[in-house]
Amino acid sequence: MISVTGLGAARRDDAVSLNLDNLSYNLDKFRNKLDNANVRTPQDRHGQKIRQFILEQVDEHPHDITHLTAKNFSLTRQAINIHLQRLVAERQLVRRGKTRKTRFFLAPTKTWQKRYHAQEQNESDVWETDVLPQLSALPENALDIWRYCFTEMFNNAIDHSSGNRITVQLNRTAVNVQITIIDNGVGIFKKIQKAMKFADVRYATLELAKGKFTTDPARHTGEGIFFTSKMLDGFDISSGGVYFTSESQIKITKGTAIWMKLENAADRSRQKIYDNFASPENDYAFDKTIVPVKMAEHSKGDLVSRSQAKRLLLRIDRFRTVVFDFENVEQIGQAFADEIFRVFARRHPGVELQFANANKQITNMIRRARNAQP
Repeated sequence: MISVTGLGAARRDDAVSLNLDNLSYNLDKFRNKLDNANVRTPQDRHGQKIRQFILEQVDEHPHDITHLTAKNFSLTRQAINIHLQRLVAERQLVRRGKTRKTRFFLAPTKTWQKRYHAQEQNESDVWETDVLPQLSALPENALDIWRYCFTEMFNNAIDHSSGNRITVQLNRTAVNVQITIIDNGVGIFKKIQKAMKFADVRYATLELAKGKFTTDPARHTGEGIFFTSKMLDGFDISSGGVYFTSESQIKITKGTAIWMKLENAADRSRQKIYDNFASPENDYAFDKTIVPVKMAEHSKGDLVSRSQAKRLLLRIDRFRTVVFDFENVEQIGQAFADEIFRVFARRHPGVELQFANANKQITNMIRRARNAQP
């Protein structure tokens, strides 16, 4: 004869056994899914490669990361979804939306923010005391790049903004670190516009992109923004509705916001970036620049006149080598090309003019200008 108490205990034992069976079944089912996805174990190298690809590409492909990864690895979307589910479960990704509106984003592993009084700080103390501890375990080359970029940009906010408040925001993920420095000053582009008497505030972005530009030559060389933009994987300046690159999408109505991003596994070094723009025969001075021609184009296909070319040429005689980058520029006019590659080139024989990323139409126009007889 079985007691009531014993019967209850038996039922509980049966329930526990049933739950364990269900758990075992679900685990077996999940393992089968992993097998079908060609990732038999969590340690599988191919699976790690797939997930690393997702993490590295999701910033630029939040909408179509499933399709992109499936195509890259010749797998089904269902197989890739298993990897996405795992990354979400491990809190490396966050998922927003449903069905066709689903987006994936890198999940922050650390977020940090602090506000400073501009005239009571120096960039080195802020770096050592507050920012560096947020970047623990990063490779030495990444820390070295961050040290340079952060201290240069924080110092700019102190010396140039004419504001009294600086806010630093840091967002760290499994793939990268993003740092934003925001001040409440007069605005960097408006300040340059006033100093240079530019008719359009957008001309200021082009001058910053060339390098060797500063409104305070007694204390600054004008190299900070140029080299910072070259060392990082992402860089933007937002001020008064004008953007340096329009990459960060930060919008502020007053002051200046500088946004920076660096991949945690970046393999470049600060010295290597310096060497790309310095020459041994000139004592490694900063004597090479890259001019993004697109910044001079305010509407599609409008780079046609000599006056536009002269604006592009402003201050480039300070360099020994100038590379005109025509990326995303579709066409230029004959007068524009002639002013740069014939008139300026013959007046400044000590400046070597190069060009890159030019399509066939632009290349032919440049060759025509160079071969023209006076």
